[in-house]
Amino acid sequence: MRDRSRLLKDAEPGTRGPVLHWMRREFRVESNPGLLLARELAEENGVGLGVVVCLPEAHELPSLRQLRFLLDGLRPLQARLRALNIPFFLRVGDPAAQVADLARSARISALTTDFDPLRPAGRHLRTLLETVNAPVWESDGRNTVPCWLVSDKKEYMARTIRPKIHRLLPEFMASLPALRAAPAPWPAQAGTAPAGEADWSAAEAHAAKAYPAAPVDWVTSAEQTGEPQGGQRLDAFVRGGLRGYAENRNDPVKDASSRLSPWLHFGFLSALDAALAAAKSSAPQEDKDAFLEELIVRRELADNFCLHEPRYDALDACAAWAQATLDKHRGDKRSYVYDFNTLEKGETHQPLWNAAQRQLVDEGFLHGYMRMYWAKKILEWSPTPEEALDAVVRLNDCWSLDGMDSNGYAGAAWSVCGVHDRGWAERPVFGSIRYMNSNGARRKFDAAEYVRRYAGVEQARAFASRK
Repeated sequence: MRDRSRLLKDAEPGTRGPVLHWMRREFRVESNPGLLLARELAEENGVGLGVVVCLPEAHELPSLRQLRFLLDGLRPLQARLRALNIPFFLRVGDPAAQVADLARSARISALTTDFDPLRPAGRHLRTLLETVNAPVWESDGRNTVPCWLVSDKKEYMARTIRPKIHRLLPEFMASLPALRAAPAPWPAQAGTAPAGEADWSAAEAHAAKAYPAAPVDWVTSAEQTGEPQGGQRLDAFVRGGLRGYAENRNDPVKDASSRLSPWLHFGFLSALDAALAAAKSSAPQEDKDAFLEELIVRRELADNFCLHEPRYDALDACAAWAQATLDKHRGDKRSYVYDFNTLEKGETHQPLWNAAQRQLVDEGFLHGYMRMYWAKKILEWSPTPEEALDAVVRLNDCWSLDGMDSNGYAGAAWSVCGVHDRGWAERPVFGSIRYMNSNGARRKFDAAEYVRRYAGVEQARAFASRK
């Protein structure tokens, strides 16, 4: 697994202790290069292997619906690891401190972890590198091609990163081996709690501190989350949803998207496995190409953006032309201005936008086309571009089941800041940032039906009466 990994710290551990894998982005057993690397290192040294997951501090917690989804998926993960003689430690609080504490008490010989380009993850990892006296490895299990191998700079747009990815795809588009049982037991004295035990009560109490977005009704229990269910959903999509994807995916009423994003976001599902399944399917090539473009190129572009742009959720991420055009139109009159609470409740004058916001709140999901329209209207109705971007990011992170993800930050920056886009015809408020309106939606799909479905009959009537 060293081809998908990089050594961040080379140190002599001075011990023959176990290997610890810090699972922070890829919460699965199979097709997990970081966990596979940990298994390799454990076998080389003839030592045990353990996995630790840390729920972050309160100020870094996502929403309750996200944590509920994660915790429900961690329970079957614990069972699968136990069957492989790999203890599972669930900790709460500052991840760097918690991992360092376990590493010291276990006297580990190596630490492996998942690649994560977001700021909190980078901060925790830098702190850990200073405190752990053992080799530290990072593995990219999120992208089909490791992000750092694709490009060493922030790419301008999809067309600039696509050939770099495709050049490396033949090398990395291959199945990973199955994870085998740990080569030795975890030391009985390692850790402050019995090996393999997790304090689920403490985790549940900690989750209650998160933003109070209720769990969604289309994912209601542990039976519908986790790694096994991610695989089942992938199989169902490849068999029944991939055919016709290229034509239907942009229609929010047909709802032809894969809806795999929550499982991909939490790493319950491997993007590599999804890509291989789609590529081997009997669906028409145009459908496979459309899905693989989104699954591989667009997701890789988002990780590239967050890796090389420290201020990925701020206006600083704009290109110079976008900064200039937004500054030029700061003083433009806004026909409508809404505060965050009004937006969150979906109580604007625009029925189509209200329907999108209510779908986000009710389902924790927003169709890709509607997400773009939704974000651009927030720019149009906010006093400043900074307030618009902040509202887009907060609403998505609080309510989307796949919030706090590089895809979400890149999408927000595209919609509000023109990142990964080009300049368009100049108009008020937007300047040269790409514009979208409800008339465009009417031409693409049955927008009135979408409003009826998510905002109700009265809003649909109001929408149908407007031109």
